Amino acid sequence: MEIYPVGLEKTDSRCLRITWSDGQILDIPFGKLRGACPCATCKEKKKGEAARPKSSLSILSAAEAVPLDIAQMRPVGNYAYNVAFSDGHSSGLFTIELLRGLGEATVTVASDSANSVPEMRSNT
Repeated sequence: MEIYPVGLEKTDSRCLRITWSDGQILDIPFGKLRGACPCATCKEKKKGEAARPKSSLSILSAAEAVPLDIAQMRPVGNYAYNVAFSDGHSSGLFTIELLRGLGEATVTVASDSANSVPEMRSNT
């Protein structure tokens, strides 16, 4: 059985809540999602951070100094989502499998959804 998102929303606790076709509802904290960005730029940045001395501090841009948010999220075919973050980053493609793996269980509901790719909505 193919599992896919049927609902996307932002929570007041700064998480992306995904309702899945199998009834699972999983939350992904915005910071965890941003930290898992699979784009080439982020992969290179992570390699550089691993080589940096633990005692050094990062200099944040103005956009990085404010609380992280998801500005936009759009489907890419039926296999991924492109996420635009409030810090200006928007080049990562988050596959359905990656999103499922990043999620933290909240509650389970019955599955009665259509075969569509949902758009994100905000609780706020």
